[in-house]
Amino acid sequence: MTAGVLSETGSAICLLFIFLIPLASAGLALINTGLGRSRSAAHTMLAALCILATAAVAFAAIGFAVEGYAGRAAYAVMLQGKPWNWIASERFFLRGLGFDGGRAALAALFGMMAAGLAAMIPLGSALDRWRLGASVAATAVLAAWTYPLFAHWVWGGGWLAQLGATYHLGSGFIDSGGSGAIQAVGGLTALATTWILGPRRGKYSPQGMPSAIPGHDAVLVLTGCLLAWIGWMGLNSAGAILFTGAAWGEAALVAVNTTLAAGAAGMTAAGITRLRFRKTDASLAANGFVGGLAASSAGCAVLPPAAAILTGIVAGVLVVYSVEWLELHLSVDDPGGANSVHGVGGLWGVLAVAFFARVPGGGEGQWVAQMAGVGTLLGFVFPLTYGVNALLNLVYHQRVAPDGERQGLDLHELGAGAYPDFLTHNEDAWQR
Repeated sequence: MTAGVLSETGSAICLLFIFLIPLASAGLALINTGLGRSRSAAHTMLAALCILATAAVAFAAIGFAVEGYAGRAAYAVMLQGKPWNWIASERFFLRGLGFDGGRAALAALFGMMAAGLAAMIPLGSALDRWRLGASVAATAVLAAWTYPLFAHWVWGGGWLAQLGATYHLGSGFIDSGGSGAIQAVGGLTALATTWILGPRRGKYSPQGMPSAIPGHDAVLVLTGCLLAWIGWMGLNSAGAILFTGAAWGEAALVAVNTTLAAGAAGMTAAGITRLRFRKTDASLAANGFVGGLAASSAGCAVLPPAAAILTGIVAGVLVVYSVEWLELHLSVDDPGGANSVHGVGGLWGVLAVAFFARVPGGGEGQWVAQMAGVGTLLGFVFPLTYGVNALLNLVYHQRVAPDGERQGLDLHELGAGAYPDFLTHNEDAWQR
């Protein structure tokens, strides 16, 4: 669905939108830090910075060569007389890419930012027990291979994007701002990481019942939501221009849909917790808000505003109940709610396009195209990311030693705490 050459004005505006994306990463960093323990706060922020740096280098070195851009060189196989484009054939280290304001160069910059955002998501699920070096190694794999491979299928002219042209399935798989390519890939990687690391000390009793381990700073969490909202408007707007062929003037619709979905999801989550617990839960409301952002991305350029509100309401419900379900039934210790916010929210955003999108050739064919993307994420991307990270764990153990978790990652890996003038909580008295 990508359009032709961008005008100078379109390129400049798209570039400005891309410049906003780091605010989304900054927002997630603050949310993750606030939802973790105070004795690991500095470690979480430093890990976020290292993840962004590593993702940028890995994507520039290898990732863009895998992702590419629609219309550029790629490898394809012929099945039943039709080409299935499966991987790009760009040169490493962005060689041969003209930085002249063209779509491909903007897509490469977008990819660097998006890979960092996707790699930030597992940090939220692995809080308080993920070694700094392990997070960097896992990020390199995600940014160089897992994320760009699926992104090529969606945005680089790959087989999912071709489903409309080759099999007349609607307009092909639609994911304007990355509900699948960024959010679901990051969320599924978070689930794999969580299972590999195991729960935090003291999270589950010998009988398997979870204990509440609240975050240490709700103000950081809520401030992070505000930054993420601004960054997401840039993310969705740039993605819509680059990958859905939206004109730069349609950014107003994208921003409206992004805001409506996030607001509806956040208020829904807040209302559910108010009804269930008689008090509004700030962390779940914040998670609902970001879950709405994640769900908004796929259809941000093709949904009417009323549909964006419905998308957000469903996302808010899903986030609240999936957090509880994963914790109780699958023993998923996810302090940042990454699996529910980005994994479940992102997958729902992909499906919302099938429900509500106004695209040429929509209907049952669009349903099949969107379901093909969901099936690929669950049936290929998740086993791939789990297998790769499990192998990485064998080579370089990802979880910090028990003494390090008890002491806190700030002191154990950095040698100094984030709050040296304040007494942090000591949970050794009740932990086993």
